[in-house]
Amino acid sequence: MILCAGEALIDMLPRQSTHGEDAYAPYAGGAVFNTAIALGRLGAQTGFFSGFSSDFFGDLLKSKLADSNVDAALSVTRDRPCTVAFVKLVDGHATYAFYDENTAGRMLSNDDLPTLPDTINAVFCGGISLPVDPCGATYEALFVQAAPTRVTMIDPNIRPGFITDEPRYRARIEHMLSHADIVKVSDEDLIWLMGDGDIEAHIRTLLTKGPKLVCLTEGSKGVRGFTATGKVVQVKANKVDVVDTVGAGDTFNAGLLASLDAAGKLTKDAVADLDEDTIRAALSLGAQAAAITVSRAGANPPWKSEL
Repeated sequence: MILCAGEALIDMLPRQSTHGEDAYAPYAGGAVFNTAIALGRLGAQTGFFSGFSSDFFGDLLKSKLADSNVDAALSVTRDRPCTVAFVKLVDGHATYAFYDENTAGRMLSNDDLPTLPDTINAVFCGGISLPVDPCGATYEALFVQAAPTRVTMIDPNIRPGFITDEPRYRARIEHMLSHADIVKVSDEDLIWLMGDGDIEAHIRTLLTKGPKLVCLTEGSKGVRGFTATGKVVQVKANKVDVVDTVGAGDTFNAGLLASLDAAGKLTKDAVADLDEDTIRAALSLGAQAAAITVSRAGANPPWKSEL
């Protein structure tokens, strides 16, 4: 089972009422939540760990996970509000008004950490749950604890507007990168983390920190996979009419992990020595699944039968 650990929230997406008025509609979301949903739909055994509100928004999130065959049994439920993000789309790109103080997800603490069952062979973390505390420290602790025996993957998914303590956040990401087997970054993420300079040089530096596979997504250019053993694999982006980009990277992460899992490669030893065909298949499934997601409104990852 692949355990996704991170934020689950309600995205209030812009819509129009039947009378043509501007309105907002609630949709289940969050980067790590989206990855879990996508993994479940792609047929991978998937678990989810987060903090849920006991309100009806929390019930909505749990229902959406169950509908996509995701097991949320390790999560905790608290009598606190749910995190809510109002989304504004500008040329298909999302900007947010975010309400997160004292929410069930934000206040997740180390006391809530589960004992991971042996059925979990991989842990995925990332998103906007990492810049804030106490939940950021909780996910960091879970990730580091899992790293010695389970495959770990992180997508920092840098959102500067959510970062209030940059030195602490940078230290957390550096710590998690040193315990990660797989890292997914966009070119923008990489520049924020490592500064201006040559992208491939930055990737080589990142690989020296411990990861075995780094995936660099470059929008319409596609994605490249770089390994610690010196392999470089490139997959072109699938051409589609883009409706919006919400959930694209999250779905890519799911496709990558689902492919490795189906190939029997989601173990510490296997990830450390992936062959080019396996990497190409994983990048291709990630790109294909992400292309379907961006071709329709909202974070709506494809089911396996749609591929």
